[in-house]
Amino acid sequence: MFTIKTLNAISPEGIAKLPKNQFEVGVNTEDPDGILVRSADMLNMEFKPNLLAIARAGAGVNNIPLDRCSEQGIVVFNTPGANANAVAELVTGMLIAGSRNVAAAAQWTQGLTGDPAIAKTVEQGKKQFVGGEIKDKVLGVIGLGAIGAKVANNAIHLGMEVYGYDPYISVDAAWSLSRSVQHCVNLNDMLSKCDYLTLHMPYLPTTKDTINAHTLALCKDGVKILNYARGELVNQEALIEALETGKVGAYMTDFPNEALLGRPNVICTPHLGASTPEAEDNCAVMAAKEIRDYLKNGNITHSVNMPEVSSPRAGGKRICIIHKNEPGMISQITALTTEAGLNIENMVNKSKKNMAYTMLDATGPIDSGLSKKLSAIPAVIRVRVL
Repeated sequence: MFTIKTLNAISPEGIAKLPKNQFEVGVNTEDPDGILVRSADMLNMEFKPNLLAIARAGAGVNNIPLDRCSEQGIVVFNTPGANANAVAELVTGMLIAGSRNVAAAAQWTQGLTGDPAIAKTVEQGKKQFVGGEIKDKVLGVIGLGAIGAKVANNAIHLGMEVYGYDPYISVDAAWSLSRSVQHCVNLNDMLSKCDYLTLHMPYLPTTKDTINAHTLALCKDGVKILNYARGELVNQEALIEALETGKVGAYMTDFPNEALLGRPNVICTPHLGASTPEAEDNCAVMAAKEIRDYLKNGNITHSVNMPEVSSPRAGGKRICIIHKNEPGMISQITALTTEAGLNIENMVNKSKKNMAYTMLDATGPIDSGLSKKLSAIPAVIRVRVL
């Protein structure tokens, strides 16, 4: 029986993927084998030695101490793409709403309560909110992952001309992308073409301030920018200056702060991107399946701190070893399995930066002594026999 602790309310659709005869799931679970989390801050949380995995029901993992988890052999999962449709729909809606000044117009209209000549006032006042159509306009999509690809495809269907930039585009994302999306190798070349820009990349040291004074200077005057990925992707000082000069015609974001609130041509929403029941269900189901497969079978899918290793069982016992990515590890591991008289039916080894994972199916007598010997290898962090 595995124990799972939930740090946030997790969709029942996800909990249902953890059979009650195999998993004990609860808020007050002590010393859990796994943790399911959404937004709870885990950065200063102490982890017991028996904690094996953390599954985040969402894409971002900035609330989880990844380096510490790697050092302790704790696999951290996220759920890429599970909320993609929710975010893409919101971005597509805001693309239209921002173009037609819907938010400002609606707020102004609310102030007409009690106006005896409301029809006349509406006709006189609507001119200040006139916006343009998006058909035949040019959209630049920066980041062509699960969300960016959906936004790009939606825009194609709405009659826009779409350029995409992503130096790290995956094969899966490339296959899902409309052939009408024009791929740009250089971001700077794309900026001058676009009436709209939308950001869809993770927040990393290399992506911080992707939109800055330099990149804004390359944009069309009056460009409209949508940021439903991470607030830090846009340099705030450069953005505000560009809004004041008219270089940026509008900024739509899911990440409000004091400097943006109340500014004309800025629409802030309260981090609504993935806030739909469907997205929460999808994320919870994916997270539960990931943690279930790892705890039961040792398979790692969608981990942010460990390599992806997944293989059907080949018989016998499965030995799972998290270790540092150092030379000679395979020979040290196989020397001990040979010494124990085991026959290796299947073995997979993969690395991710300084971490590595070796998973092997073996037949023969496996006792606790082998685990102790494997754990004694200096670079080994955790050993499990399933």
